[in-house]
Amino acid sequence: MLDLELNKEFDLVFQLDEFDGPLDLLLYLIKKDEIDIYDIPIAEITRQYLGYLEVCKELNLEIAGEFLYMAAMLIRIKAQMLIPRPGDDTIWEDPRSELVKALLEYKKVKQISSALDDMAQTMRRRYCRRDFSSWDIAPPEPELVRVDLTALMIAFGDILRRAVPDTSLQIEPVQITVDSRKDHILSILNSGSSFELEDFFVDDPRRIVMIVTFIALLDMVKDGLIRIEQADRFTTIRIFLNSGEPALVEEAL
Repeated sequence: MLDLELNKEFDLVFQLDEFDGPLDLLLYLIKKDEIDIYDIPIAEITRQYLGYLEVCKELNLEIAGEFLYMAAMLIRIKAQMLIPRPGDDTIWEDPRSELVKALLEYKKVKQISSALDDMAQTMRRRYCRRDFSSWDIAPPEPELVRVDLTALMIAFGDILRRAVPDTSLQIEPVQITVDSRKDHILSILNSGSSFELEDFFVDDPRRIVMIVTFIALLDMVKDGLIRIEQADRFTTIRIFLNSGEPALVEEAL
């Protein structure tokens, strides 16, 4: 879940439900793209993993050391996959084997944990408390669309990595606000029915401007002004201007 609060610098503070660890993030990426866990496309998984960490860094979200260690391991595996296999009868050991083994073990633990949690929930319903006034009733589940926050962060990480670095030595104050970028986003959306995610970052390639634009997009989704959709995995992410009732998106943006 993503919560937005006031902050002196960007007027926003981001609070994300964290993955339990790097294996949890990798399992999410594998499930999202319907990948065979025994035949992981290591280059694509590494790209998405690094994209997620890139956005976490830019948004000043704390990254645990184990996530960085896993990033280094993925890069090492990717490099080993590029080494030509021996042409003789030498047994070739797949560099991904240890990672696959760890993912399978972690997946098994998650399934057991989920089953135990379901049993606990069943017992709570069976032997409920009589003091109903003290119960915390969860809000109804929001209506979901096809793009979740992690997928959006990965896509933005790709945009950041492709941005041309600013080599200018001239120091000028950056006059950029979330509200001004919201106006920029609305001006684009008012000129057509929908636009690709990258269309909102081409006017000013400075990283600080791109980051504030991304924050503005998230805030507008939270307020129900826009919606973000994707037809299928690996396809283009598109932004739409909402009309009528505000729409809710996955993970309660």
